[in-house]
Amino acid sequence: MNNTLKQQTGVGLIEVLITVLILSTALMALAALQTRSLQYNSSAYLRSQANIIAYDAIEQMRTASPAPSGGGAVVEPDIDALAALLPGGTGEIECAARVCTVSISWDEPTANQDGDANEETTFAYTSRI
Repeated sequence: MNNTLKQQTGVGLIEVLITVLILSTALMALAALQTRSLQYNSSAYLRSQANIIAYDAIEQMRTASPAPSGGGAVVEPDIDALAALLPGGTGEIECAARVCTVSISWDEPTANQDGDANEETTFAYTSRI
C-alpha cells in the first residue's frame, strides 16, 4: 500500500498545470475576440458616418439646386469640409445629367497582413437630383 502512494505523488500538480494552461489559452482567445469586436465596431461607426455625410451632401444639393425644368446647374456643397470629420477624410462630387455621385474616402485603422496601420476605405453614394 505504501508503494502505490509514492507512485501517485505529483499527479494533482500536473492536473492543475494542465487546467491553468487550458484556462490561459481560453482567456487569450477571448481577449483577441474582444479586440476584433472593437475594431469591427469602429469600422461600422466610420461607415455609418460616411453614409450620413454623403446623404447630407445629396440633400444639400437637392434643396439648393433649381428645379430640373429650369435647367440650372447643380449647387455642390463643400464635401471636403464634411469628409474632414472622418480620419484622413476626403470627398468628391461628380454630377452628370443631374445624377450625382458622392465619394468619400478615409483612413481606417486596421491591422492588415501588410503590417500597415491604416487602410483607405471608399464609400460612394449615387442619387438623381
